[in-house]
Amino acid sequence: MSEVEEQDYIAAESYLSLLYGEKKVSKLITRLISAPIQEFKGKDIFRASLLSLLGVSNFHVDKDRKKINKGKGLSPILLVRDTENGKVVIADGYHRLCAAYEVDEDAWIQCKII
Repeated sequence: MSEVEEQDYIAAESYLSLLYGEKKVSKLITRLISAPIQEFKGKDIFRASLLSLLGVSNFHVDKDRKKINKGKGLSPILLVRDTENGKVVIADGYHRLCAAYEVDEDAWIQCKII
């Protein structure tokens, strides 16, 4: 998909609220909303996030993988550069990223990154 779904910003806000204070989260979400869509390879996003791939048995990953296999687009993922810790935070879209990676680890993943 070429646009982020509104629910993804809400999910990102919820997740980021676990990591940062309210004012910072509000600023991050505002910046994410206005950020342009970019593309990075799935394998590079995983490396930068320091996260591991979820297993094939994960319900959400399976659901997204089936969408991909049917040719349906997924919402771009939302990323925040955490320069203090030298990584990228996946604010929303971890399951979508895992599904896309399982289909093709070299796939270009649409995202917004700040």
